[in-house]
Amino acid sequence: MKKILMFILVIVFIVSMLALGSGCKAGAAEEEVAEEEVAEEEVAEEYIYVSCMGNLEFFNAHKYGWQWGGEVLGVKTDYVGPAEYDMTAMLAAFDAAIARNPAGIVVFAVEPVLEPTINQAVAAGIPVVTILGDLPNSDRLAFVGSNQFDLGYVGGKNIAEALDGEGKVAILSIPGVQMFDDREEGFRAAFAEQPGIEVVGVGDTKADTVTAISVAKDMLTRNPDLNAFVGTDSTGGIGAATAVKEAGLVGKVLTVSMDRNSDVLEKILDGTLTGTVAQDDAAMPFWALLTLYHYNNNQAPLTTDNKAAGALTGPSVINTYVNYIDKTNAAYYLEANKIYTGD
Repeated sequence: MKKILMFILVIVFIVSMLALGSGCKAGAAEEEVAEEEVAEEEVAEEYIYVSCMGNLEFFNAHKYGWQWGGEVLGVKTDYVGPAEYDMTAMLAAFDAAIARNPAGIVVFAVEPVLEPTINQAVAAGIPVVTILGDLPNSDRLAFVGSNQFDLGYVGGKNIAEALDGEGKVAILSIPGVQMFDDREEGFRAAFAEQPGIEVVGVGDTKADTVTAISVAKDMLTRNPDLNAFVGTDSTGGIGAATAVKEAGLVGKVLTVSMDRNSDVLEKILDGTLTGTVAQDDAAMPFWALLTLYHYNNNQAPLTTDNKAAGALTGPSVINTYVNYIDKTNAAYYLEANKIYTGD
């Protein structure tokens, strides 16, 4: 009897020890999983957007889209650069971004002076995507932004339609700057499709609202039968709208602007401006981030080893949509502007 009792006790002891060991292993496994999850959080990829002129309302949509994109993809994002148009400060911010060794950089390619730093980042193994403006002679991976010609063409088509294909039009621009020259070319291409549309001249606003108003007033004086103004930027649009309003010609001289700044949208809603052309600004940084993210994580197998083969895969240019805004949809854009600033 004692032997049987002893045997039972030994079996119970062994089963207990096995259960205890299993529990310890399970606990250790759970701790390892938890540690791995923490480690994954700590090494989340970081992407940096380098820009300038961040004080402009235009860039609010970019900041919002950049942060939103990071949340969607589960990566870290940061937006850096001077509030003003300061290339020295922007280059310093770019250098500091490279020093952080992020998974990728998006840069507002506003001037060729940025090319060497773009190349420096790429040489350090950091892919770079240009946004808004492009520097195709650099080593950038891709460009994401609007086709500048399309911006003018869409605006030209809409104002020509509003004029029923006939009328005299003045262009307010910043001649000599490629971006705005391309937009002007787009306007002219749209007008060329309507034999009844005549471009009477181009005024240089020098990207200054006061100058734009003065130039628009002068063009109205020299062309009393003018039917419309088009601007290649918001400065030209606001300048034209102000000059037309002060001359008591709202509704008689149509005005088309560029971009979706709140002051532009408000003038559309009150009837001072006829319309404006909007870039796909909130989506641009998201597509730029997607391009970098997929380059790092989801490259198509173009070769057995794309990096070793020096093979690039994916888009080199992504042109985002161009939209026209008038009284029928301006309120939606204005509400979005408030969201971008947290109002």
